[in-house]
Amino acid sequence: ATAHLVESGRRRIGVVIPEEPGLAMFSAPRLDGARRAVHGTDATVVPLPLRYDEESADALAARWRELGLDAVFAYNDEYAMLLMRALQDAGLAVPEDVAVVGADDLLLGRLLRPRLSTVRIDMVLGRELAELVDRAVREPEVPPRTRALLASRVVRRESS
Repeated sequence: ATAHLVESGRRRIGVVIPEEPGLAMFSAPRLDGARRAVHGTDATVVPLPLRYDEESADALAARWRELGLDAVFAYNDEYAMLLMRALQDAGLAVPEDVAVVGADDLLLGRLLRPRLSTVRIDMVLGRELAELVDRAVREPEVPPRTRALLASRVVRRESS
């Protein structure tokens, strides 16, 4: 997501870090990945702690101009939608003033205006994994098929 934002010309990118307990184990690697994505560029990443409620999103949106950010990679689509609405309510245009990218590719994100850009994570389902193992056991002479466990890609829509 961060590489996509940099390639789109964004240079001050906020990364939403949920304040809810238990999510740091997921959000910390995303923040690290965002920092790696801007390494060697003139772009910067700013962590943005955010609770999943309207008051927290409104408070962050009220400070947006002083933060000088032109993009945000949210923890997931829900946080992205929450913040996008708050940014719009604060008078900021998406994507003109702020590009927004979420993660998880929820249907609801496609119904918004502007439609939410997102990161689609293609996880291996249990059935598919079982079929791969079964094939490897039943047909050991056949070269095994491989599959990325957590392949991901940016789905660019109107918000970025």
